[in-house]
Amino acid sequence: QVQLVESGGGLVQAGGSLRLSCAASGRTFSNYAMGWFRQAPGKEREFVAVINWSGGSISYADSVKGRFTISRVNAKNTVSLQMNSLKPEDTAVYYCAADHILRTVVAGTGIYWGQGTQVTVSS
Repeated sequence: QVQLVESGGGLVQAGGSLRLSCAASGRTFSNYAMGWFRQAPGKEREFVAVINWSGGSISYADSVKGRFTISRVNAKNTVSLQMNSLKPEDTAVYYCAADHILRTVVAGTGIYWGQGTQVTVSS
């Protein structure tokens, strides 16, 4: 089992920044690809970003490319999502996900999920 706990959400004005963190516990963190997803009210959950176990392979959704940065520190069992130039359409609950297989994380079918953290961007 891997437990994932997100933090760092909040209310920010458009153009501002937030940094989300996901703390993992349980199994060996470095064995897992990690991803961020988000779900806005009335919408389906969507992929945001993914990072492989070493940090050497990273991918972003087109909607956040150039504004968001995913990173991880295996020694601290954490993965982060730095979000800059936030827009009202970024408002959503953000979830952290983990799986041994990167493409599984990207597909949204990862084994482990956190409870989510709310991000609200005001215009």
